[in-house]
Amino acid sequence: MTKYRIVFLAALFALCSFTSDNNKGLQLALLKYSGGGDWYSNPTALPNLARFCNENLGTTFEKDYATVEVGSAELFNYPFLHMTGHGNVVFSDAEAENLRYYLLGGGFLHIDDNFGMDPFVRTAMKKVFPELEFIELPFEHPIYKQKFEFKNGLPKIHKHDDKSAQGFGLVWEGRVVCFYSYECDLGDGWEDQEVHNDPQELRLKALKMGANIVRYAFQQ
Repeated sequence: MTKYRIVFLAALFALCSFTSDNNKGLQLALLKYSGGGDWYSNPTALPNLARFCNENLGTTFEKDYATVEVGSAELFNYPFLHMTGHGNVVFSDAEAENLRYYLLGGGFLHIDDNFGMDPFVRTAMKKVFPELEFIELPFEHPIYKQKFEFKNGLPKIHKHDDKSAQGFGLVWEGRVVCFYSYECDLGDGWEDQEVHNDPQELRLKALKMGANIVRYAFQQ
């Protein structure tokens, strides 16, 4: 069975069980990469997002997330990957090829710039898709109109460089295979409240947008 077929079946399983009781055991996954960037930042983020999705989307994600390396065959067991960090990102040729196969075969990657990641992640993803460029998704894009509506695109969660939050996509044959949230920091908003002491209203915006991304990934 080819890698394309394996990830397609994984994504199909996730889609079919999205609104049923059959997705017990399904996990969100955190991408582990090389280069020195802190891929492990925001440790409470994905458990809180999983809980929020379970409460608001009818999913039954496991609370504990999986950690998977870019070049591992285990990548194909998880239809939704989350990637974050503050610094350098390096993909070997084999890792870039593995991630490409995963995304072409039906997988989905959400990259969340936790500040300082932008130039490195753009270089790394160019190695995965040399023929593609990140394009900013318009506010009318379906990713902003899932369970929750965001008329002005990504919510601004943390100040960072005080730039406007932007949502970029890598689009392959009409499908967004990678969504990149920049100058937004959704993951910080997903973390336990005491970690960043954000107002509940701001945390709720981050969780709602996260739920939209998850739902879009499974339903596009």
